[in-house]
Amino acid sequence: MSKIKVTQVRSGIKKPQDQKRTLEALGLKKIGQEVEHEATPSILGMVNKVKHLVSTEEA
Repeated sequence: MSKIKVTQVRSGIKKPQDQKRTLEALGLKKIGQEVEHEATPSILGMVNKVKHLVSTEEA
């Protein structure tokens, strides 16, 4: 499986609760924080849900 790097670039403040929980489930807490995940369909779906708050790149 390929890996993706997910970086939080915008705040989750004033966003719906489900988007805040998605950021937390991805392991993101602060702006600028970077995490690496396997590119599984579930992870890609979570990234798609908060795509306006994060940036991604292949690792």
